[in-house]
Amino acid sequence: MALQQAPPSRVFVELLPWTDRSRENKHDSGMEAVLGLRRPLSSVPAQAATREVHVSGTAEVSADPDRARVAVQLGSTKEAATEAKKSVCRRLDYITQSLQQQGLQAENITVTKDFRRVENAYHMEAEVCIIFTEFGKMQNICNFLVEKLDSSVVISPPQFYHTPGSVENLRRQACLVAVENAWRKAQEVCNLVGQTLGKPLLIKEEETKEWEGQVEDHQLLRPSSSLTVQQKIRSATIHAASKVFVTFEVKGKDRKKKHL
Repeated sequence: MALQQAPPSRVFVELLPWTDRSRENKHDSGMEAVLGLRRPLSSVPAQAATREVHVSGTAEVSADPDRARVAVQLGSTKEAATEAKKSVCRRLDYITQSLQQQGLQAENITVTKDFRRVENAYHMEAEVCIIFTEFGKMQNICNFLVEKLDSSVVISPPQFYHTPGSVENLRRQACLVAVENAWRKAQEVCNLVGQTLGKPLLIKEEETKEWEGQVEDHQLLRPSSSLTVQQKIRSATIHAASKVFVTFEVKGKDRKKKHL
């Protein structure tokens, strides 16, 4: 009498969340894992059954701002038009030359001028907008201009921001790290139950989040101009989080046949 083989069983494995997760850890491996067997349809041979492991992965990454904008303003009011222009242009030339000597490129320096009549005098003002990619150099240059030009110029507090490309790269990085975390967890699950992890069958990004800055409560009561440079950088830091769901193929352990 031929024995009938029992249908394959379905196995579920659930991993508990890790309790020692660090906020800075980019390898957060999520909360869920399911290992099972997809049973074939009646019209599909039993040999075509696909064993799968379903896992989720999460990740959180952050990036400091990569640009800072500083405006240097100067002006002069004189009875003679030439004197007003000369006073401003002399300081303006000094500023632009100092910036070039510090290695700043011309495309990162924008100069605007305004000349008008004010009652019985002439007023000229100019503004130099500077884009910095190195924040240490920014502080050195601003300190230098204050020291050399004193109250004849007004330097605005730096405004930190992100270029569009850096934000998009951060989003992609969050998704990629989440997928990597899902793969690591699936690998651990397969090792635990004595199976071999195969290729991914489905990758789905289920959730994304973005937020800016981590400002402490006592800083919220202070005007932005009174914050330190480091506090302004932290408040402009962008964080991105991603959660993915991935299905992997599961293969059995390779067993080498022994030849007699």
